[in-house]
Amino acid sequence: MASLDDLKKRIASVKSTQKITKAMKMVAAAKLRRAQESAEKGRPYSEKMNNIILNLSIGISDKDSLPKLLSGTGKDKIHLCVVMTSDRGLCGGFNSNIIKKAKNYFFKLSREGKDLKIITVGTKGYDQLRRVYAEKIIENISFKSSKNANYSDAEKVSKLIIEKFEKEEFDVCTIFYNQFKNVITQIPQAQQIIPLIHERSDGIKPDDIYEFEPEEDEILNNLLPKNISTQIFKAMLENSASEQGSRMSAMDNATRNAGEMVDKLTIEYNRSRQAAITKELIEIISGAESL
Repeated sequence: MASLDDLKKRIASVKSTQKITKAMKMVAAAKLRRAQESAEKGRPYSEKMNNIILNLSIGISDKDSLPKLLSGTGKDKIHLCVVMTSDRGLCGGFNSNIIKKAKNYFFKLSREGKDLKIITVGTKGYDQLRRVYAEKIIENISFKSSKNANYSDAEKVSKLIIEKFEKEEFDVCTIFYNQFKNVITQIPQAQQIIPLIHERSDGIKPDDIYEFEPEEDEILNNLLPKNISTQIFKAMLENSASEQGSRMSAMDNATRNAGEMVDKLTIEYNRSRQAAITKELIEIISGAESL
């Protein structure tokens, strides 16, 4: 049995931890509102851009002249997977859920005989994947110095992906991230961005054909790189909101668990203290009777 002094130190230690987890929960809650608003505002823009590009591609009569970012290389051999996680921990199952989704996809590619290349965005994803897929990781990008998700960081990732595609280093590119639903629920996503999937996000095939000025192929050449940056930025915004929601939930659970542990340790401390007092009284009484 632990001594009274040890129990007292443990209670003080758990209370200190409880203060930290409570503070982290409050900070995550404050950041969550802003991150959630940004994620929700970014969804319509990214979906609309995808749909515009689809409308443009339908208007081109010569399908052979479609940009490669839209039509692909015509092969399906080498897959580039961009796994987007956080640079910080203590956020529950946020990172693990993304990694699990990505690993299931990697296993599927391996079973189909496809070649795999990985780019990790965030140190937590890199730390988990390098244990098994170290030889498949070609780039590790970290934005730890950035306080919030921003478009310039998304452009850096986008330019790297496009540069490797133009060098014909891969055929298909898929990004992995968490879509924010609420504080408790974040849904892991696998979204193919190269070549662009030829269906609208709402599942409806457009019947209207629009006239564009300049020509469709010229607009596509300008829009497609911007669309890749937009989709990556959307994934960053979703990840940011999901990370804060997951951290808030995890710190709330940790705070409650610390409170329960303090209660149990306090009961154990009081029982031990009472037992020590009773023992001392018995010794005093026994000594007085022996005189």
